[in-house]
Amino acid sequence: MTLPLSTLNTCSDSEFVAALGAIFEHSPWVAEAVSGMRPFASIEALHAAMVSAVDDADEDAQLALIRAHPDLAGKAALAGELTAESTSEQKGAGLDRLTSEEFTRFHTLNDAYKQKFGFPFILAVRGHDKHSILDAFERRLENSQPDEKSEALAQIAQIGSFRLHDLIEE
Repeated sequence: MTLPLSTLNTCSDSEFVAALGAIFEHSPWVAEAVSGMRPFASIEALHAAMVSAVDDADEDAQLALIRAHPDLAGKAALAGELTAESTSEQKGAGLDRLTSEEFTRFHTLNDAYKQKFGFPFILAVRGHDKHSILDAFERRLENSQPDEKSEALAQIAQIGSFRLHDLIEE
């Protein structure tokens, strides 16, 4: 089900946040931050405002946003504890069909990544498969902390764009 942008531009603040609160994983504060900026001329304008809200947030809020994301092919996915959006995205990349060796590799990389950076690996998985995700994982483990935080936020912005385009019609 999609929502018209015109409806989002005219609904109450609480309805706006309820509709868009999951665009940025478990972080309705992003939608709250932009609700008063309506009306938005396009999905891209709404997305830009949301990304600016994240960019303008303090480091604690940014790290909380990053940490709100689940591990790729992690325990939450196996337990069925992901948001509907994350479940769909991970299934689309084939992460629900891993061999035991692939699952072990994801688990090992998730642990190494979180140990190094203090937050989960974030990748906008649409258009990726398990092999390209593993390649990105290994490549990004070489990044510095500041570079990887920036990359994680850029990936979150891309995920937000995908989710907005899936949800809203202009």
